[in-house]
Amino acid sequence: MSAEATNPASPGPVTNTVPRRKARPRIDLRRLGRAALLGPTARDRLPDAIGHVAEAHRAHYPDADLEPLRRAWVLAESSHRGQMRKSGEPYITHPLAVTLILAELGAETTTLTASLLHDTVEDTEVTLDQVGEEFGAEVRYLVDGVTKLEKVDYGAAAEPETFRKMLVATGSDVRVMSIKLADRLHNMRTLGVMRPEKQARIAKVTRDVLIPLAERLGVQALKTELEDLVFAILHPEEYDHTRELIVDNASRADDPLAEVTDEVRTVLRDADIQAEVLIRPRHFVSVHRVARKRGRLRGADFGRLLVLVNEDADCYGVLGELHTCLKPVVSEFKDFIAVPKFNLYQSLHTAVAHTDGQVVEVLIRTHQMHKVAEAGVIALGNPYAPPSEEQQATSDGERADPTRPGWLSRLLDWQEGAPDPDTFWSTLREDLAQDREITVFRPDGGTLGLPDGATCVDAAYAQYGEDAHACIGARVNGRLATLSTVLRDGDTVQPLMGQDPASEPSREWLEHAHTPAARIAIQRWLAAHPGRGDEADADVDADEGAQSVRSTPPAAEDAPTSNPATPLVDQPGATVRLAGCCTPVPPDEVTGFSVRGGVVTVHRVECSAVAHMKSVGRAEVGVRWGDTTECRVTLVAESFGRPHLLADLTEAMALEGAEIVSATVEPPSQQRVRHTYTLQLPDAAHLPALMRAMRNVPGVYDVSRAQHHTTAF
Repeated sequence: MSAEATNPASPGPVTNTVPRRKARPRIDLRRLGRAALLGPTARDRLPDAIGHVAEAHRAHYPDADLEPLRRAWVLAESSHRGQMRKSGEPYITHPLAVTLILAELGAETTTLTASLLHDTVEDTEVTLDQVGEEFGAEVRYLVDGVTKLEKVDYGAAAEPETFRKMLVATGSDVRVMSIKLADRLHNMRTLGVMRPEKQARIAKVTRDVLIPLAERLGVQALKTELEDLVFAILHPEEYDHTRELIVDNASRADDPLAEVTDEVRTVLRDADIQAEVLIRPRHFVSVHRVARKRGRLRGADFGRLLVLVNEDADCYGVLGELHTCLKPVVSEFKDFIAVPKFNLYQSLHTAVAHTDGQVVEVLIRTHQMHKVAEAGVIALGNPYAPPSEEQQATSDGERADPTRPGWLSRLLDWQEGAPDPDTFWSTLREDLAQDREITVFRPDGGTLGLPDGATCVDAAYAQYGEDAHACIGARVNGRLATLSTVLRDGDTVQPLMGQDPASEPSREWLEHAHTPAARIAIQRWLAAHPGRGDEADADVDADEGAQSVRSTPPAAEDAPTSNPATPLVDQPGATVRLAGCCTPVPPDEVTGFSVRGGVVTVHRVECSAVAHMKSVGRAEVGVRWGDTTECRVTLVAESFGRPHLLADLTEAMALEGAEIVSATVEPPSQQRVRHTYTLQLPDAAHLPALMRAMRNVPGVYDVSRAQHHTTAF
C-alpha cells in the first residue's frame, strides 16, 4: 500500500508527482458489486474479492495456508449479508478492505483471518465462542480485542479511561491495535458520506490518538495516509494549496530529483553495489510542513531518494560512495541503523547537493528495514512463532517479544503504575504530543530513547525505574549536571545515585520530568507519602541554612590566623603570607613574589595569579617548606542538597583528624549546594585521604582546593 498515492479529496487515486516503482494496483472497492464480491463459488478456488487479499498475502508469505482465509471469508460474507454501509455499499466491503490493507503491509495469516471477522461479533449473530471453535484461541482473542476497542467511547468525558481500555484490549498482543488502525484508515477513506461535524470529530480523534499510536508502532504507511486524510478534513484550504504546489511541481520540465537519481545509480553501478534507487514523493502533510519551514519550495523539496540494498554493510558502502563521489551535506547525516528509533525504524539519512544548490535528501536501508519502516509491528509476523536463528542473533532485548515493542511495553507499565486515570491520561497525552525522539547513551554503551526536551530526571527513571527516587544528580558528557538539565541527541548521561536510604524525590522534580515513566513514578511516590515531597525541599533549605550558621565553632574566633606550616623564603626579614587564592600547603610546589610593605606572598606554582604576577614585573622569590607537618587548608565541596548532608560531611572530616576553623554553606541553587571549609590538619600528608573521605559522602560529587580569583595584589 502506498500512502503517497491516495488523494483524500478525490474519488480515485492521485497520479504520482514523480516517477516511482510500479506497484500492484489496489482493488477499487467503490466499484465492486455483489457479483464481483462473491465471484465463482467453486470449491477449488477463492472468490474473486478475497483472491486480491490472497495475492497480496502470498507476496509476503509464498507458502501461506489460505484455507483459514477462505473459511473466514465465507463466515464474514454470510453473516454480514444484507447489511449496508452508509455509502450504500455492501457492508462486507469494509472488513475486506481492512484485511487488504493489512495483507499489503505483510500481516500474517492469523491477523488477516481475525481482520475479516473483526465486526462479526459486534454486528452480527456470530458469537465469540463460535469464532473460537471454528478458528482457534488466537483468532478469538484478536476478534475479542478489536470488539472491545469498538466499544471504547472517544468522547472528551471518557478520555482518561479510553486508553486504559484500549491497552487492556491490546493486552500482550499488538496485532489488535494493528487491526484497529487499518479499520480506522478505511473508515477515514470513506468518511465523505457523513455530516461535516461528524467528519471533524472523527478526524480530531484520529489526529490526537490513532496517528500518534501508528507513529509509535512504526506503521508509517498507515500513519502518513491518516495524516493526509485528517489534513484534508480539518484544513481544507491549506490542503488545496498544498495540492496545487504538488501539481505545479509535477508539470515542471526540470526535475532535480530525477537528475540526482541518475547520478546515484551511476555511482553505485560503477562501485559494483547492487541497489534499487527510487524517488519517494513526500505526502501532503510532509510537503506542507516543509513549505512552512522553508517558505518557497524547490523541486528537491517534493521528495527524497530511497536506496534499497540487501545487507546492512551495503548501507554503509552506499553512504561512502555518495559522500565520495557527490557533494554531501554532512550536517544532515543520521545513523538510525546503529541506533534504531524507538518504533523499530532503521535507516541511514544523508543529503547531497545538486549542481544548482538544491539539497536532495537520501534514505539508505535494506529491503527488510524498508518493510519494517513501512509496516512497523505489522511486519514482525506471528508473535507466537518460534524465532529464527537470525532473529535470536539480532535481538537486542527490548524488542525480543514482537508483541511488545519498546514503547508499548513502557506504555503498559505506565498504565499499571499510574495512581489514577487522570494522571495516566495527562502524562500520556503529553507523550503522544511529542513528534521527535532523541537518543542518549549510557556509560556502558547502552542507549535510552527519550522525547525531545527530556532531562536528567527522565533519563534516571528510564534507566532505573523507581530506584531513581534516590538520584542526586548526573554527569552529562562527563560533566556534572543538575537533574533539570535538558539532554540533547547523542549526549552521554550517567545518573548519580545516592546511598542515603533517606533519599527521596522532590515535588520540584515534576517540573523537570517530561516522560510518563518519570512523572507517574514521582506522582505515585508523592501520593503514597503525602507532604513528603514538599518536606524534602524544606528540609534541604532549613537543614543547610541552619547548619551553615551553627557550623562555625565559637572557638574559631580565637583560632590563630597564621598557618603553622610557614614556608621559608630567600628574603631575610620578609613577612610571609600564604595566598588566599590557592591556599598552598605542604607538599605543594610553591613560589613567592615581593609585594608592598616587604611582604612575600606564597602561591602554588600552578596558580593563575603566578602568570599575572610575572606579567606585571613582580620580583619572584624562592620559597620552600620547613620541617613542620601541620597545615591549614581551605577546601570547597560541591554537593546535591539533601537532609543531614552537612552533619555527614563534618563527621567524615573529624574522622580524618581535621579541625574545622571556619565553614560556610551557600544557599541551595538548582538542588546544588557549595560548602567552603578552612581546616587545620595535624599532617599535610593527610590531605589526599581527607579529600577522598569527603568525596565518599553521599551527595558530594566534587571536593577541590579553594581557587579565588583576585585582581589586587
